[in-house]
Amino acid sequence: MLRTHKLGEADRIITLLTKHHGQVRAVAKGVRRTSSRFGARLEPFMVADLQLVSGRTLDIVTQAVAKGAYGSSIAADYSRYTAAAAMTETAEKLTDADADSGTAQYNLLVGALAALSRSDHPPELILDSYLLRALATGGWAPSFTDCARCGARGPHTAFSAPLGGMICNDCRPPGSPAPAPETVVLLGALLTGDWATADVSESLHRREAAGLVASYLQWHLERALKSLKHVERS
Repeated sequence: MLRTHKLGEADRIITLLTKHHGQVRAVAKGVRRTSSRFGARLEPFMVADLQLVSGRTLDIVTQAVAKGAYGSSIAADYSRYTAAAAMTETAEKLTDADADSGTAQYNLLVGALAALSRSDHPPELILDSYLLRALATGGWAPSFTDCARCGARGPHTAFSAPLGGMICNDCRPPGSPAPAPETVVLLGALLTGDWATADVSESLHRREAAGLVASYLQWHLERALKSLKHVERS
């Protein structure tokens, strides 16, 4: 479940990311009533098997069976909640017009929410790892080793979101940031899932990496994420 908003007195419109059908919007009738049979299963960050029937404008949810009850544990912690909100907003933006990567984006998001609910790693690291992987899955994989423009072997010292990651001195546009080498190592670890390296990173480099991830995300989505500004950073 990516997002919900109220409809009428007791209904909700649910924005879903499905495993095989991309992004779907459906109506859950009566779900806001205390007597609803499956209201709790249709909250953001939950994973469920749904049965839908076609309506005149939107599908209608007729059955919901919980598969991953991540919502309650995520909502109980502000850091996890804000990270999950940024994840689902990103997934919604990336799959809105790209149905081809829907299955891969679904699997990636479910895995990230599960790790977040279990507190496998710090929430901000799970978030930044998810953002980088989601962009890579959508066709915008950054390079943190070789030059993203000319392919010259790294390591390099400058970063450019428009050019696709780390860049050599010959390709470097004026004003490009020069992240610390430890930050570049952290970015590469987050992209590849090297948690042994990411988990021992220092907060200074985590904050710098987060800023670069945010700029890279904003450039390729062509908009800023509303939820990202609320994420807590250590």
